[in-house]
Amino acid sequence: MLNQSAKGQTTDLPLSDFSGQLHLERQQNTVLSKKQIVPEFEEILSGRKLKGSILLFDPKENRYYSNDFEWTGVRRLPASTFKIPNSIIALETGVMNNDSTMIPWTGEKRFLKSWEQDLSFREAFQLSCVPCYQEIARKIGVKRMKEYLMKFDYGAMEVDEGNIDRFWLEGNSGISQMEQIDFLRKFYDQQLPIAQRTFELVKKLMFVHNDHGYSLYGKTGMAARDGSNNGWYVGFIENQGKVIFFATNVTPVVEMTMEEFGPLRISASLSALEWVLKYTNH
Repeated sequence: MLNQSAKGQTTDLPLSDFSGQLHLERQQNTVLSKKQIVPEFEEILSGRKLKGSILLFDPKENRYYSNDFEWTGVRRLPASTFKIPNSIIALETGVMNNDSTMIPWTGEKRFLKSWEQDLSFREAFQLSCVPCYQEIARKIGVKRMKEYLMKFDYGAMEVDEGNIDRFWLEGNSGISQMEQIDFLRKFYDQQLPIAQRTFELVKKLMFVHNDHGYSLYGKTGMAARDGSNNGWYVGFIENQGKVIFFATNVTPVVEMTMEEFGPLRISASLSALEWVLKYTNH
């Protein structure tokens, strides 16, 4: 990897050094960005019996919005939000050819009935089919997975032969909300070392809807640790020529089923996005 030295000379840096330099630069940029505490986000969460943090970033204003910036810096398992980088790597390595590539079901019982069928790559993403993406990760393999995650500077993933198909679901891997947004910004600004075709296909996978006057792109995630559910919703919206990035991470403060908890992380994120659109358009 080529890098420009302080004296203007081009030097070769090992990939690990280059990744570390990128991480340091993004940390410095985060420090320089403005941070605004938004009490309304706390109300959005408490009204849904949730605790945690909603984090939004407006690149035009170079401003982060959150109710709890301490929470945004803590690394947690990415869970199914990892389907975003997993999809990118699958396309870059040829494990998946396009969004219509079929992933056959072999007939085994799965956690959700909707997973018990042949699924296209796009359907597997939208249905968040864990077994489908575990198969994809195994085909990518440890070596390529680690190489791409290092290039992406994606959190702190611990990947080895024993956990290649579950390191994002359990164990010591982690990514913070700040790092989620860093990754999404690099993806959206096409600063990742990936093909234009890969960017377009994965953005298409992430598309949710274009209701309410904006286009929504995102991915949910759910992890359980020590008997407590932890929910993610990450992505971005496009609205009248501007983009807002979001990363929500929450846990319930009362006992809830997965069916009850799941939609709340989404509705909380959308309420916060509507708030910031009104706030920034004034």
